[in-house]
Formats: sequence, structure tokens, C-alpha cells
Amino acid sequence: MKLPANSVEKVEVSAYTIPTDAPEGDGTLQWDSTTLIVSEIHAANHIGLGYTYGSKATAWIADHLAGKCLLHKPALDIPGLHASMVAQVRNDGSRGIASMGISALDVALWDLKAKLLGCSLADLLGAAHAGVMAYGSGGFTTYSNTQLAAQLSGWAADGLKSVKMKIGAEPAADLERVRTAREAIGPSVNLFVDANGAYDARRAIAFANSFEQFSVTWFEEPVSSDDLDGLRRVRDRAPDAMEIAAGEYGYDSLYFRRMLEAESVDVLQLDATRCKGFTGFLEAAAIAASFGCPVSAHCAPSLHMHVGCAVPQFRHVEYFHDHARIEEMLFDGFIPPTDGQLRPDRSRPGMGLIFRHRDAERFLVWRNK
Repeated sequence: MKLPANSVEKVEVSAYTIPTDAPEGDGTLQWDSTTLIVSEIHAANHIGLGYTYGSKATAWIADHLAGKCLLHKPALDIPGLHASMVAQVRNDGSRGIASMGISALDVALWDLKAKLLGCSLADLLGAAHAGVMAYGSGGFTTYSNTQLAAQLSGWAADGLKSVKMKIGAEPAADLERVRTAREAIGPSVNLFVDANGAYDARRAIAFANSFEQFSVTWFEEPVSSDDLDGLRRVRDRAPDAMEIAAGEYGYDSLYFRRMLEAESVDVLQLDATRCKGFTGFLEAAAIAASFGCPVSAHCAPSLHMHVGCAVPQFRHVEYFHDHARIEEMLFDGFIPPTDGQLRPDRSRPGMGLIFRHRDAERFLVWRNK
């Protein structure tokens, strides 16, 4: 049987669990490792690279979907391939790890398409911006105040204009930790806080007003992102200069539309490694634009800088400590921020990234056969 031109010949999926460089935690969870799921789609002597972060079970789902929906299909037909994957997980639920598996494959398809057409992903998507602002993100609740101050002040010294810290694990200590952060970064750097849904609305409102003295301009997930009424209550009562943000746990456009219809956020967070890849990210960004709402990308900075450049109302990308560390460790073509911005190298095809298998091998926990 003769296959269509540029058809998918093979899909490799693997999972790697990388220890953190120190214990990490936020308002509702602690962890000591991060698992990277990598998908590589082969067609016409090119390899499209995609990835996500999550349970290694995501790798099995991605492998299953690749076999069912991608093999021997035209690699350029991303809308059809994407719809096929979404349909395939109907009975299993299209959110959670199923959506993350789709995300890794969809990102790889877009990377592959750019390579097949001989251009960068930014040129394929069309750029609204030459680069995107990045903000330093870490400040884990497991850090001492000394560690917190060193990390945040280091990002400020590197030229990042905004930094974010975690709060909520020990509410009694939060004000002092925020004070420590503000003193470390000085008055000219924006300070963001992220509770990861640790508070109820009443306590979140009280903290929002207490944080005003430290010029906190961004309060992320003050309550659970599923509590749309609680988010709206916090947004209504927070200081005028403080934006309420959420959305990183959204897996499809219906989720984001409900959040925006409820007037729950000032900035909508999107994560292409969760919301069904670049296809899902762009769909969600279009919905946000229809509400006049800016968007911010959650984590995976090396991936999000590209799609962020294509979104007119894009605010910034989260330069998350653990993901930036892993991406620098395992990907050739990693680009750190310069003067607070991430700028894709548009002379390189696709996302400009090459996965270093040899360096990653010691972290391998699963690979398809």
C-alpha cells in the first residue's frame, strides 16, 4: 500500500522522571521529582518533537492514541488528526491525562509541520510579537526565607521584571514570606503570589487586602479554580491594582468559556501541555479574545514562547524553575530570557529544540516498543 505524502511513519513516546534540585511544594502539594513525557513523530526524514509534564501514565495514553489515530496518516492534516484523538478518548474522558497525551502529540505535529515546510514554528503560526515577556516562578513553600530571597532576587538581577512565589501551605507565615520577597527584589520588580487553591474565598479576600502593602499585583488561584463563584468574589473585593488569575487546570475550550462567562479572572492562564496542545491553546486564546481577556502561559517556557508570539493579547510566560531547569538540561536549542524576554530563534526549524536522548537515559521510566 502506497502511503500519502508526508505520512506519519513512526511515533516514539517516552517518560523520564527527574529529581528536583531541592524539595518543592505549594499551597496544596509537595513533590521531589517531575516527570517529562516526550513524543517524537517521524515523517519524510523529519522528527516532530512534543512534550508534556505529568504522570508516566500519560505516555501510555499518548502511545495508544498515536497508534490509533496518527500512524500512516498525512502529518500536515493537524485539524483532522486532532479531532480523531479527541474522539478516540470519548469513553475514557477527554480531560486529565488523556488531554495531556493529546497535548504532547499535537505539539509534535505542529513542530513536524513547520519542519516539513522548512520554517520556524513562529513563522508557521504567524507572529504578533517577536518575543514574549517571562516571569520567574518558584519561591516554593518548602523553601526557607533565605532560599526564597536568593531565588527571587537572582531572577530580578537577571533582568526579569516580575517574579512569583508560592503561598498557602502555612497561612500564618504567608505575610512574613511575602514581606521577605518584596525586600529581596526591591520596589521596581512586580511581585506575584500563587496559592494553588489553598484558601477559601473569605480568607483569600483578607490576604489579598493584606498583600496590598507589599504591592502584590497578581494573585493566582486564591481559591480552587473550580470554584468560579469564589474566584469572582475574590476578584470583586481585591485591590484594584491586583489581578486575579487562573486556568492552568483547563483541558478544553468549554472550561475556559465557563470561567470567562463567570467573570472569575482578570487574566486567563493556558497550558498547551494540558489543553490539547497548540491547537487547544489557540482555540482557547481566541475565546479569551472574544471576552477581551489577556492570556498568560503556564510553565513549559521553551514550548510556550512560540505559541505566545502568535497571540495578540498574550501577557507573559511562566519561567517555572523546575521546567526551565529540565529543558536546559535535556534540550539542545534551549533559550534563556534576555532582558526579561524569551525570543524564539526563527532561523531554526520548528520549535528549534532537539531532545538529548543520551543525557535523558538515566531518568527513563517508560518507553514504547
